Amino acid sequence: MPEITPVCQITCVHEEAVKKVQDAMLPAEQLSNLSELFKILGDGTRMRILNALSHHELCVCDLVTIIGMSQPAVSHQLRLLRAAKLVRYRKVGKNVYYSLADDHVTILLSTALEHILEG
Repeated sequence: MPEITPVCQITCVHEEAVKKVQDAMLPAEQLSNLSELFKILGDGTRMRILNALSHHELCVCDLVTIIGMSQPAVSHQLRLLRAAKLVRYRKVGKNVYYSLADDHVTILLSTALEHILEG
């Protein structure tokens, strides 16, 4: 039997609280951008790539081996992660090395992990 979500038994609006929250809420565009970021993070393959890169900068060939997918498939995921500004790359000769874009990505991943491990 599914758990029932508790709801108010009577209808009442706390005007002061509602006004305070409405004034503090993010603009719709920022909320949409946050939603898009979480959609990018909502893919298991992309999370595996980010997890790998959280330990060490890796070239695409290394990521292909670790993730166990084809180079075009990994490159596609990296393109999406780059577009979301979650990873960056640098070229060294014929190799391309990827790393997490900045400390914000590291903090985002570690905070999310702490949350799910809370039990």
